[in-house]
Amino acid sequence: MPSRLRSDSLTTRLVLPVVGLVLAGVLVNVAFAAWLATQRTAAAARVRQAQVARALAESRVALSPAILAALHALTGSHFVVWDPAAARVGAASLPAGRLAALTADAIPTALAAGRIELGGDRYRVGLARAAGVRPEQVLVLTPEQPLVSAAFETVWPVLAVAAATLAAFVPLALRTTRSLTGRIAAVERHVERIAAGEFGARVVDEGARDEVDRLVAGVNRMSATLASLRNSLVAGERQRLLGQLAAGFAHELRNAITGARLAIDVHARRCPGTPGASDESLAVATRQLAIVEEEVRGLLALGTPAAAARGPVAVDDLLGAVRDLTAPRCDHAGVRLACELPTGITLVGRPDSLRAALVNLALNGIEAAGRGGLVSLSGAVVDGRIELAVEDTGPGPPEPILAGLGEPFVTGKPEGIGLGLAIAKAVAEEHGGTLAWSRRQDRTRFAIALPEETLKTGTAPPRSLST
Repeated sequence: MPSRLRSDSLTTRLVLPVVGLVLAGVLVNVAFAAWLATQRTAAAARVRQAQVARALAESRVALSPAILAALHALTGSHFVVWDPAAARVGAASLPAGRLAALTADAIPTALAAGRIELGGDRYRVGLARAAGVRPEQVLVLTPEQPLVSAAFETVWPVLAVAAATLAAFVPLALRTTRSLTGRIAAVERHVERIAAGEFGARVVDEGARDEVDRLVAGVNRMSATLASLRNSLVAGERQRLLGQLAAGFAHELRNAITGARLAIDVHARRCPGTPGASDESLAVATRQLAIVEEEVRGLLALGTPAAAARGPVAVDDLLGAVRDLTAPRCDHAGVRLACELPTGITLVGRPDSLRAALVNLALNGIEAAGRGGLVSLSGAVVDGRIELAVEDTGPGPPEPILAGLGEPFVTGKPEGIGLGLAIAKAVAEEHGGTLAWSRRQDRTRFAIALPEETLKTGTAPPRSLST
């Protein structure tokens, strides 16, 4: 936290107005209390003066200095006998130093103003008439200092409470607002990172469940959405470029495969073997070309959706075709191939694309299983979804590539190019499904899961499995 408050900080803008309002309220309260105390004290002084005046008017006692001193002790006011006709001062309760300042010329002015200052002290001045043996006029001087004291006595509790309140409120307000502004600053920094292109990160807010927390949640959702959109954009652009590249490769490979097939057919016609004998090498070459053709179809599926319309696809025929195409590769690699038939499932899709995707999954499984391993093909309805699965007894994908599994050019093989899973994923998504993998019982399982909508209406699969 900064040690000094900046004038443009949210803390300053929140705390200073509140403190200012509190101070203004305190000052108004103090001023009103002081005015009210002064008015009440002055009113009480006037009442006392009136009471003294009535007492003097009714008294028949001669006003000697002793009597005046006793009255001063009782009332707190000073009394001075005044003879206006002779313009002279008689007996008084004032000290001699202050009495000397009370001249005959100053008394009429003091009576007119109602106040006089003697020896540095201010007095309210009143005039009373004493009905003694010899009627006399008496100046009643009430000190104004008690007014100030009364006002102070009224105000200081208010000031003390206000000071204690501010002493507790200001640090608490600063702490609260700094905590709030700290959380907002964290959101601000995160938004700046998002603006700089750092998507996907999250703000961890441990504050209360309030508006700032909801703001943090919104920013986190925005960051995650932008990260997803960026990944989708990058993946889409990469898919588009890869499709263009795959289409070029597929075109060249298709021409080469067509030429190789024509050459084999011509050779078979020109060099017929002994009647009843068969040239197994030509059959193997033909089957290998068929596998290459499926991989070419996969490259075309990776680029743009196939032009062929969708139609009913018997899963039994689909798995049988994949088995027949990959059986020679299994024999050569020393891998056992199992195919769970029949399934009795018919779906709606593009058979060439699905066959190419399963062939790529099977070829990956054959390489992963190794000599003496097992690869199995299966199809089933699991929780309403159609799963076309390939399992192998291999070790599974390496840990470093798991995050990008299924992306083009992501592979754990030293000589692989990482298109097999990308082809299978593209075909699954083309049919509205997904490609998922799992490890169970020391086996690796890749499954193309298609939505229930692809299940042909009226088809009743013989079994329905549950995960």
